[in-house]
Amino acid sequence: MDSSSSLFVSPEHQATQLRRVVGGENLRPRYTPPWTTPYIIGVGGTSGSGKTSVAAKITASINTPWTVLISLDNFYKPLTPDQRQLALENNFDFDQPSAVDLDLAYECMKNLKEGKKTSIPVYSFTNHNRIPGKAISIYGSSVVVIEGIYALYDQRLLDLMDLKIYVDVDLDVCLARRLSRDIVSRGRDLDGCIQQWEKFVKPNADKYVKGTMKNADAIIPSIGNIAVATQTLINHIKSKLQEKSRQHLDELTKLGHVEELKLLSEMTNVHQLEATSQVVAIKTMLLDKYTSRDDFVFYFDRIATILVSRALDDIQVHSNKRIITPTGAELDSLMVDFDKVTSINIVRSGDCFMNSLKKNVPSMAMGKVLIQSDSHTGEPQLHCEFLPPKIEDYEQVLLVEAQIISGAAVIMAIQVLLDHGVQLGKIKVLVYLATEVGIRRITNAFNDAVQIYAGEIIPSESLGAEHCSWARKRFIDSRYFGCD
Repeated sequence: MDSSSSLFVSPEHQATQLRRVVGGENLRPRYTPPWTTPYIIGVGGTSGSGKTSVAAKITASINTPWTVLISLDNFYKPLTPDQRQLALENNFDFDQPSAVDLDLAYECMKNLKEGKKTSIPVYSFTNHNRIPGKAISIYGSSVVVIEGIYALYDQRLLDLMDLKIYVDVDLDVCLARRLSRDIVSRGRDLDGCIQQWEKFVKPNADKYVKGTMKNADAIIPSIGNIAVATQTLINHIKSKLQEKSRQHLDELTKLGHVEELKLLSEMTNVHQLEATSQVVAIKTMLLDKYTSRDDFVFYFDRIATILVSRALDDIQVHSNKRIITPTGAELDSLMVDFDKVTSINIVRSGDCFMNSLKKNVPSMAMGKVLIQSDSHTGEPQLHCEFLPPKIEDYEQVLLVEAQIISGAAVIMAIQVLLDHGVQLGKIKVLVYLATEVGIRRITNAFNDAVQIYAGEIIPSESLGAEHCSWARKRFIDSRYFGCD
């Protein structure tokens, strides 16, 4: 990514962008998460060539939960009753390109390439049809491996791929493997399998599949040590992913320094609680190591309630409601439709806000996202998300986190909301304790469009001092849940 174009934006342009956000238009943020540009690998080859085994070995060797293996077999087109009867008689050609819904495969891969959620159909080889109502939902993948005889056939799919692999194996070997697979795994008879091979599989392999070899970046040959060739490819993929991870971390680091000359007090999207006697007293009790856990939970719930109330104060009052007072008089009054407000907790830190959110709005719909840093690279990664249905229809989304240090988890959580159709202007971040660099990263990543409500923000010049060393450690959720 070109930092000069993606990170540095003129003040005039920022003002224009902010007006557009307030007006309801969703902007492209300056931050690009790993799953928005996933590394896509295509593995092709003739039927029985072992491409599925190669793809599975690559997926297992990368060894992350964010690597997804997709088979083009799932995209076989549904058959008509007449076609299904031909298939049961081994007289339907499943090995021609038109048998596969490459249009749907492209749409699914395009969605993944753009960081969107997509659904992969599930195909039944016994019934020769897709299973109704059953699909595989995929979102947040950093690496996608797609394999199939026509994985390298469609130019649209090729354009989405970062690496294209062809497994080249002699057709006699392919026949032996195919017979074993179809008879054992798919319940077909020997004569039918041979008939299908001679009539459809082998002719189509020569006519269509072998020609896709020219589209490959790497070819795994049938001779020699296939394991060595596969491992060489895996090492290459790992090096590319490590480079991609470093670029992502560098981008997050840069976000903490852009526009650093702007004072924290001048950021119109950042709202810090006034240091009243109550707020200062609660801070003291939360920092005191001798405060009991019960007292810690009580005081945190208190400050969290104040923060939630402060954020709700800024929600626009827009609907009229006729009420009857205790004396029987009728009044027309303005009100907030709290059914249009939802909250998303960043597990586990954001769960500290649960009690306060329920006390403020008992009927509020809630969701969760789990984002954790990779133990080797330090890169934040999305593990799972559970969002309310049709979250894009809510008028306000409260994203809660008890403590922000680097800001990376909140940035990625905001991107998850954007991927699900939530507009930037609808997102409010609630946090009790935050570092200035974390706040700056969030602000710079999303063009000042996300409103942030913080109990306390530790300035960068104070963060290095010994008396503020506590602000660099994640301790609130540990004490709140008794895990310290």
